[in-house]
Amino acid sequence: MEQKHDLIITPKTKVLELIETYPELEDVLIEYVPTFKKLKNPVLRRTVAKIATLQQAAAIGNVKTEELINRLRREVGQELLTGEGGTGYNYQKPQWFSEEKITARFNASEMLAAGEHPVNQVLSDLKQLEDGKIYQLIAPFLTAPLIDKASSLGLKHWIDKRSDGEYFIYFVK
Repeated sequence: MEQKHDLIITPKTKVLELIETYPELEDVLIEYVPTFKKLKNPVLRRTVAKIATLQQAAAIGNVKTEELINRLRREVGQELLTGEGGTGYNYQKPQWFSEEKITARFNASEMLAAGEHPVNQVLSDLKQLEDGKIYQLIAPFLTAPLIDKASSLGLKHWIDKRSDGEYFIYFVK
C-alpha cells in the first residue's frame, strides 16, 4: 500500500486531511489539543475534523500556531515554519460588549456531548441577530471554525474563557 506523504502541513491544513495522511500524528495533535480526544468519535471526525484547520486547532488548544505546525512537521521530516502571526481571536473585552445587549443565549455543551455539531443552529441564530445586539454562545472548548465562519459573515466576537472547559463567546453584528 502506497503512503501519500506529499501533504505539506500548513496552518490551513484541515485536521481530517492531516490525520488521514499521517495517522501517526493524531496522538501528537491530541497531546497539544486534548479536546481532540473526542475526534475518536466518528461523528465529530466527519464534522469538526473535516472543517477545522490546524490554525483553528492551535487556537482551541491555546497553543501558538507555529509551535503546533512545527511539531507536526518535525514528526514527519518537513521543513519548519518561521514567523507565523497571531491567532486573530479576540480575548480582550471589547467596547461594544454590554450585558444588557445580550438578546440570545445558547449553550452548545449538550449538543457537542451528544456528538452533534451546533454550527447550523448557531449560524441560523446569528443570521437573525439584530444590529448592535449580542449573541452569547457557551461551549466546552474554543469553537474556532464557528468563530471564523461568523467573522466571514461580518460579525465581531469576544472570547471570555472562564475555565479550561468553559468558554463564553459573544457575537455582535
